[in-house]
Amino acid sequence: MISRAAKITIIGLGLLGGSYAKGFFNAGYRVTGIDIDPGTIEYAKKMHWISEGGSDPELVRDSDIVISALYPVTFVEWIRQNQHLLKPGSILTDVTGIKRKVIDEINEILDPQIEFIACHPMAGREFKGITYADCNQFETSNFIIVPTEKNTERAINTAYDIARVLKFRTVSELNPEDHDRIIGFVSQLCHVIALSLMSMSDDPKLVDYTGDSFRDLTRIANINEDLWPELFICNKDNLMQEIDDLIVQMTRMRDLIDEENVEEMKKIMIEATTRRKKFGKR
Repeated sequence: MISRAAKITIIGLGLLGGSYAKGFFNAGYRVTGIDIDPGTIEYAKKMHWISEGGSDPELVRDSDIVISALYPVTFVEWIRQNQHLLKPGSILTDVTGIKRKVIDEINEILDPQIEFIACHPMAGREFKGITYADCNQFETSNFIIVPTEKNTERAINTAYDIARVLKFRTVSELNPEDHDRIIGFVSQLCHVIALSLMSMSDDPKLVDYTGDSFRDLTRIANINEDLWPELFICNKDNLMQEIDDLIVQMTRMRDLIDEENVEEMKKIMIEATTRRKKFGKR
């Protein structure tokens, strides 16, 4: 387990970074926070989630574990400009939602004395900012570690320790290619569907007729417009394939409805119900 004496620094104290800081604080760790917003730093200090913080990258010096909660492009650029401040032998990790591009770019520029182990906490809310931070969400969330052949057992074990300290429900490993392919389906495609539904009609009266099915299906259309275009573009090969596959399935359903093929529709519904039940067992 991570030593209580370890210096942990979180770069970016938004929704996820703030939730990490709160989780580490609750577990008895001292955390340093870096964020460009003075109000965010003030809030984190007021809540005692960080022991020190500010916007100065120099705060990362002497850190044993550095956690980036920045957006993918910003993360790479921050490391490009400030990696000289990282302590030799330290562990660098992240929370970004795509991995192939981030891993390749970070490993290409990173000092070999620093080790980067990619992680993806499958958590978040449809709001942004530290005031919505909530480490309790981790107890029902999955944590994915994305190692490569460059990673040592020490770094991978540190990633597992982070997940344990923050009390994630399940921890698993995926290679970068499988991670981005799966995330393209279970996360990014879902957001595309929600955005598409909410873009189909601007009828202000719909809110008066809507039931839970529409509200549940479109909840994630309340989206961070600064982050998600980055995620879509960085994983566009996988996401575009998933969209194409969805169009095939939607066309199939359209044809069955047009043909009034009740038996085939029933088969699809039974199969979908059976598959969906597996997601409720946990």
